[in-house]
Amino acid sequence: MAVPMVSHHLPVLTLLLCLSAAPVLAQDATVPAMPVADDLPPGLVSARLRPGWTDAAGNRVLALELQLEPGWKTYWRSPGDTGLPPRFEWQGSRNLAGVTFHWPAPQAIRSGERLEMGYHDSLLLPFTARATDPGKPVEVVAQVELGLCEDICVPVSLDLIAPKSGTTGDPQIAAGLRAEPLRLDMRPPCRVQNIDDGLRVSVALPGDGVLLAAVELPDQPDVWVSSADLVQGPSGPQAVVEMVAPTGQPFELDPAGLRLTVMSGQGKNTQAVDMLGCTPIG
Repeated sequence: MAVPMVSHHLPVLTLLLCLSAAPVLAQDATVPAMPVADDLPPGLVSARLRPGWTDAAGNRVLALELQLEPGWKTYWRSPGDTGLPPRFEWQGSRNLAGVTFHWPAPQAIRSGERLEMGYHDSLLLPFTARATDPGKPVEVVAQVELGLCEDICVPVSLDLIAPKSGTTGDPQIAAGLRAEPLRLDMRPPCRVQNIDDGLRVSVALPGDGVLLAAVELPDQPDVWVSSADLVQGPSGPQAVVEMVAPTGQPFELDPAGLRLTVMSGQGKNTQAVDMLGCTPIG
């Protein structure tokens, strides 16, 4: 199974940003030793699946844990123009119906001449492995492809096996679940224009002070989406991206399926929010 992986709202956004959690760095001596990937590439100190726990519905809650060498970084689910999108396969898993990722709020990382969303030094990525039969254990085997970057990015492939589920919760994974970008229940205005090989989409940003933005189509992983340029539009700041489908032609966009992630603030005060869907205008 493959897993591809408006200015009048500003006071509300400012309040909500203060409530969201920062990304979680993965290291906890309270979790027993578990298998770690061998033959690691440059930039990667360790890679493993933390065993997590089985919830009341029979699903496994566990996490991918990466420790990077100082100065190295990796991208989050939307790598922009220069990064490598993470991909996951689950060959060899048992009783696995599907996987839901819980990406922690990203950090700003330098990629060439621009900033992108990613993680410095480490990543703890929780995910829920849904059971086909809730009465049986879920056994997770993962094949992971992602990009690691220092001055340039290199592709990395990992084969990981999760230990048996723990009987108690893992506080690091629990903290990672709380570190997802805060979801705002709003659909910002957006404008969709045809270009030669796809679409140009402009999405209104919720106020000034945005550091980074990312636009995604979660249900259309085959559509390439560029890094977002932050520009001043007729009614305020916008995130502008280009989208190219495998056909290399304009295509129909379902605005309800668009996801906007916005990072605001600086340094340790950087926070992130998600908005699902946009309202077409023009």
